[in-house]
Amino acid sequence: MAIPARALPHSADGRRRPPLRRAVSSLGVRNYRLYFWGQTVSVAGTWMQTMALAFLVLKLTGSGTDLGAASAVRLLPFVLLGPMGGVIADRADKRRLLYVTQSASAVVAAVFAALTAFDAATFPLVMVLSLVAGCLTVFDNPARQSLIGELVPRDQLSNAVTLSSVSVNLSRVIGAAVGGTLVAAVGLSAAFALNAVSFAGVLVSLALMRASQMHSAGRVPRAGGQVREGLRYARRTPALFLPLLMVTITGTLAYEFPISLPLVARGAFHGGAGIYGLMAAVMAAGAVAGGLVAASRGGRRRAASLAGASIGWGVAILAAALAPDLPLECVALLFVGYGSITFNSYAKTALQLAAAPSMRGRVMAMWALAWGGTTVVGGPVIGWVAEEFGSRWTLVVGGAPTVLLGLAMLPALRRIDHAADRPPGELEPEPTPAGAGTGSPAPADVEPTA
Repeated sequence: MAIPARALPHSADGRRRPPLRRAVSSLGVRNYRLYFWGQTVSVAGTWMQTMALAFLVLKLTGSGTDLGAASAVRLLPFVLLGPMGGVIADRADKRRLLYVTQSASAVVAAVFAALTAFDAATFPLVMVLSLVAGCLTVFDNPARQSLIGELVPRDQLSNAVTLSSVSVNLSRVIGAAVGGTLVAAVGLSAAFALNAVSFAGVLVSLALMRASQMHSAGRVPRAGGQVREGLRYARRTPALFLPLLMVTITGTLAYEFPISLPLVARGAFHGGAGIYGLMAAVMAAGAVAGGLVAASRGGRRRAASLAGASIGWGVAILAAALAPDLPLECVALLFVGYGSITFNSYAKTALQLAAAPSMRGRVMAMWALAWGGTTVVGGPVIGWVAEEFGSRWTLVVGGAPTVLLGLAMLPALRRIDHAADRPPGELEPEPTPAGAGTGSPAPADVEPTA
């Protein structure tokens, strides 16, 4: 099959595009450019709130276990409602759904700001508001992730997904730096208030998008059994199942940094919000660099590269666990950030490209459940590990399984690559998922691997 010219890392005159231009190529699409900057502003506010919330819980209870529980309750709705959020994203107009979820999230942030400003926050209230925020995220996350596929042509999808991860981590740099300064200088309420205001960024970007330039896959008609259908589809498609399995394990144990880093900052380096802000910003800076490198790479991405990313990321986390002082910790965290975005962007790209458009919302809901929802289990575990064994062990229990996972999955991912390399006539066609809209491309139009 001929590869579209835009998918190649070359300009129209045949010359190879500079790496930076390749890295940001999807920003040439107006709707995606609006999405990118709107998300950058909004997620920066969310990271400010994440930091403020961690120190609010520590201020109220002083307990690492309670901090893990507060993070877990925010993600409990992913476990209970996550797949349904994906079904709603497949059925609904994604932009309209995001108007609702983003506006409601702004209200929650404003309530947090008011409670902290008037010293009225209690741990039970924090838990209730965190649960409400989690319910909104269940529907917001798959809509945001799957919307990317409607903003850019298919040959730009891999670049757009990776740049979306860059946006999240660029936001983390901004949010950690600004949030840490605000919390130290002004107080927790300022970080919550700024987060409430930041949702205006994504709302404005959604309003400015041009519907005529959308690449809509059509809405999936309402039908029974669509949650089970999505789960079966992922389970029977190795190019989906294996990345989701890897994301589930690493999401449970390794990607618990909103819990582990505040504990390490306080326990290993005897600091507070300022030290945590520095550590989070350094890790996010490494992630931004890693995302730009990943986005600049042309050509089809091999499934086995996900295993390599897992091994490298796990080694970096273990190095951060062993760093004897703060400067060396920051060096290690640069590589932790680099590894996290490389692993995450490889996994998300694999899922977006392997999923049929009519299934994309449900598949990305599974990714959100695997990556973030597993904190329901991982959060309390990490908090307990810190209290029983010390804060550095929160990184060890994430890094070691991540290395072993990459080594264990490498042969299976290589088999997926070998299957993808066979001539198309030798591959068995995937069954068309039931309930797909008539305007959606059939799964045969979807590449089997990233």
